[in-house]
Amino acid sequence: MDKLENVTVVKKANVYYNGNVTSRTILLEDGTRKTLGIIMPGQYEFGTADKEQMEVLAGKLNILLPGSKAWACFAAGQTFEIPANCKFEVSVAEVADYCCSYIKE
Repeated sequence: MDKLENVTVVKKANVYYNGNVTSRTILLEDGTRKTLGIIMPGQYEFGTADKEQMEVLAGKLNILLPGSKAWACFAAGQTFEIPANCKFEVSVAEVADYCCSYIKE
């Protein structure tokens, strides 16, 4: 899906790692929450509360998922899931654009 329609956008940005990772929260009519963000080159660690589905819109994300010893690379057009209540690492060599969907289970 290239567009999100009939949404509410939270104006305040989510800013992490001195502005190297930023996102905006999008709320859909059905209550679904998503974020649209940009990750600048670097390596970062994040934690989840809900299960997350990440869609790479541009660039590449190298991900070290919980319990894995090997990095996985996801490029534009690919998606991956991250379990709830865990930490994962992200390494980015070039600017990456993403959409994150939060999944309540």
